[in-house]
Amino acid sequence: MTKATIGFAMCGSFCTFTKAFEQMRALKALGYDVLPIMSQNAASTDTRFGRAEDMVKQAETITGKKVLATSVETEPIGPKELCDLLVIAPCTGNTLAKLSLGVTDTAVTMAAKSHLRILRPVLLCVATNDALGASAQNIGRLLNTKHIYFVPMRQDDPVKKPRSLVADFDRLPACVEAALEHRQVQPVFL
Repeated sequence: MTKATIGFAMCGSFCTFTKAFEQMRALKALGYDVLPIMSQNAASTDTRFGRAEDMVKQAETITGKKVLATSVETEPIGPKELCDLLVIAPCTGNTLAKLSLGVTDTAVTMAAKSHLRILRPVLLCVATNDALGASAQNIGRLLNTKHIYFVPMRQDDPVKKPRSLVADFDRLPACVEAALEHRQVQPVFL
């Protein structure tokens, strides 16, 4: 029996892609059907962490599906009920801001808007250097938004990056189960 379908959306926190791909594999191993989604930046930007083409290929190899990387491709997610849950991992400060303010200008934010309009859960796996700075207000708004859930997060380097938070990616499968039941895993901040 196939478990729920998980939309797995990746934003441009390139240093966390290895962790995100590990969790994508873990969800597949648990029997979930996974639909890969990438922001335009995630799907097209070569960085010191790897070539965009290789990242897209990796997501497609893990899931066996084509990566959706445009707003036109992700808009049907809600109306066609393509996912039971949308995971955004990594979720950058930029995406947090857009989600908290209703801005829909990337494949990932369109996927979230489309999915939320049918009242289905969205799970955010934060990775941003300004979570305890400019992005704090956006996290606060989203914590108070119906159908939005968070993977618990912690400071990744309190001395050198005192405002940075990264979700505990290893907790993602347990958080998926909770979000599918409309529950927030606690504590949110580790």
